[in-house]
Amino acid sequence: MATDTLKGATGASGASGLRRLLLDNGALTALIVLVVALSALSGDFLTTDNLLNVGVQAAVTAVLAFGVTFVIVSAGIDLSVGSVAALSATVLAWGATQHGVPVVLAVVLAVLTGTACGLVNGFLISYGKLPPFIATLAMLSVARGLSLVISGGVPIPFPDSVSHLGDTLGDWLPVPVLVMVVMGLIAAFVLGRTYIGRSMYAIGGNEEAARLSGLRVKRQKLAIYALSGVFAAVAGVVLAARLSSAQPQAADGYELDAIAAVVIGGASLAGGTGKASGTLIGALILAVLRNGLNLLNVSAFWQQVVIGVVIALAVLLDTLRRKAGATPVAAGTGGGKGRQAATYGLAAVVTVTIVGATSFLHNGSSATADPKIGLSLSTLNNPFFVQIRAGAQAEAKKKGVDLTVTDAQNDASQQANQLQNFTSSGLDAIIVNPVDSDAAGNSVKAAGKAKIPVVAVDRGVNHATTATLVASDNVAGGELAAKTLAEKLGGTGKIVILQGQAGTSAARERAQGFAAGLKAYPGIKVVAQQPADFDRTKGLDVMSNLLQSHPDVKGVIAANDEMALGAIKALGAKAGASVPVVGFDGTPDGLTAVKKGTLYASVAQQPSQLGTMAVDNALKAIRGEKVDGTVKVPVKVVTKENVAGFTG
Repeated sequence: MATDTLKGATGASGASGLRRLLLDNGALTALIVLVVALSALSGDFLTTDNLLNVGVQAAVTAVLAFGVTFVIVSAGIDLSVGSVAALSATVLAWGATQHGVPVVLAVVLAVLTGTACGLVNGFLISYGKLPPFIATLAMLSVARGLSLVISGGVPIPFPDSVSHLGDTLGDWLPVPVLVMVVMGLIAAFVLGRTYIGRSMYAIGGNEEAARLSGLRVKRQKLAIYALSGVFAAVAGVVLAARLSSAQPQAADGYELDAIAAVVIGGASLAGGTGKASGTLIGALILAVLRNGLNLLNVSAFWQQVVIGVVIALAVLLDTLRRKAGATPVAAGTGGGKGRQAATYGLAAVVTVTIVGATSFLHNGSSATADPKIGLSLSTLNNPFFVQIRAGAQAEAKKKGVDLTVTDAQNDASQQANQLQNFTSSGLDAIIVNPVDSDAAGNSVKAAGKAKIPVVAVDRGVNHATTATLVASDNVAGGELAAKTLAEKLGGTGKIVILQGQAGTSAARERAQGFAAGLKAYPGIKVVAQQPADFDRTKGLDVMSNLLQSHPDVKGVIAANDEMALGAIKALGAKAGASVPVVGFDGTPDGLTAVKKGTLYASVAQQPSQLGTMAVDNALKAIRGEKVDGTVKVPVKVVTKENVAGFTG
């Protein structure tokens, strides 16, 4: 009887401890709710491979966030960690591959680079009296700029010995997950067991009181921001290892994810509170959300809405929990715990409702025998790629294909995550429009190992085998663009070339075509070639700047219509009158400008046909039919004379 009583007491104590753990850790409760909800909604979520994918996808954000935790606990902020990560990885690749620095020394140099950036932040804040927001915002720009200067705007391949950081140990444990765990343990040790950790809490709780008690606040802040820089450097190396290259634009915007992970994990932006374990849970929540929404085929646009709502909800509920816990209640009433329980009940209901309703509205039934194909586009913030999606979706509907479309938002790391999710979901085929041709290689190799055929569209994939590349002949198109402008100018004149996004096969091939086409016209002088990343706004800004030093420019070639439209805006009344502009792609807005006469010509691809043919060739690969290594979609020059007859 006594033994039974003891067991019962032990069981009750264990249940009570679990209940207290969940009630005192809002982020952990939210994570559990999300995992349960996504497991119920997708049979592909709760598998070993997919859970490891989630760990890999959380790794970079978590390591960055551990460093940011130090800063936020001390009531600071660090907006520079994403750029510092990119700079550190670029320094490593630049030293090891281009200057023969031993890999071990190059890694040390990368960590020292991150440390130096952190020390500069700390010095500006402690001794320069700059607000942390301003100091780290400045470092964000400086570090990103230095990354672009060192790399020349072009991705630098990573040494093989360092690229192994993106591999697995024993064919099952991803190295990024191991690095995340190790860095998490270091962060927990620093926060809980060291003098500098105690100093962080003291400074965050009351900086003036900490100073009056004898704490050397300025020196401690130097150390705190230096630690943040070290963690950012490690995150940058892990990210670049996954992509097998140092991307100068890598980790763009990751500082916001890192801060969100810290706050979701229970830290206060006012300082004084925060734990490494909470930060890890916050990073896992973000990774689980993105992974689960991919698996549920939620619209790429709605994914951003859902993630934003859940982040806000998690922080709001944690705030309510803290207030409930601080409210005095009569003994035995359980008022505080009751409010906490109600809070987490609401969290469960709202989270399941958001994920379930969004899945229902944007996915439909996943129980289908139709072929399943995933399409990862580099961005949907560009009409050209929206047309590729439209063509693919129309063909998929026609052929009875279950097509999942994702938007990488021009982030090579995010695209790698999406391709991993496709692979772990066991899709029949994958179509990829790479953000970066080199960075997509590892993910495509992984799909190949899983016997999933991959079709590249518009841009090729380097260092990996694809079933086929469906693309326009960019080199021939570039030559046509150059010839069209040169003939319009009578073979003489100064021109400007707006280049596409560095690292993409489309940008390289079109530039190659421009150069080849202009060789026949020695009277044409290229006075400036500047990248504008296929973006209309950047095209406007770059062209406006170039007109300051080259006001007498007589013509413009742009590597896509979006940049051409930006250049037209910068040229104003000159566009189409005294300065002809030639674009590339034949997008709806571009063709409208051709009709108006502001855009002289566009080398028109047929993006919807690219999407159609990509789906058709993916189906051939699924059926084991012969597929050509390259499928070329013809291009043509569209001017005001023939635009009416062009269907696109």
